[in-house]
Amino acid sequence: MQIRLTVGAQVATATLYDNATARDFASLLPLSLTMTDYDRIERVSDLPRQLSTQGAPEGMAPVAGELTHYAPWGNLAIFIEPRAWSRGLLPLGKVDGGLSILSRPGPYRVRIERAAP
Repeated sequence: MQIRLTVGAQVATATLYDNATARDFASLLPLSLTMTDYDRIERVSDLPRQLSTQGAPEGMAPVAGELTHYAPWGNLAIFIEPRAWSRGLLPLGKVDGGLSILSRPGPYRVRIERAAP
């Protein structure tokens, strides 16, 4: 599924993976979130609720542009740079275009919605 992430008048696009966690995330859309900086390599925001972890891996090593769910905290994390494997980090999707829009220092508001087919 394609999604749009809008910050001000700028738009980034991403593709959600085909897994239970990503489908559960998609069920929350549209969302308006405030993204903040975390450890300089990611932008994070709390989600309205925990997402499904059914069939999810124990963790992952995200690359730049990866959208993830950090299950222990229940948040969305968008990685600006890669990081080492982390337990509880679950894959949601990957930014296809516009990572620079999401890389800006936080806090900033982002609207996440399904892209028109």
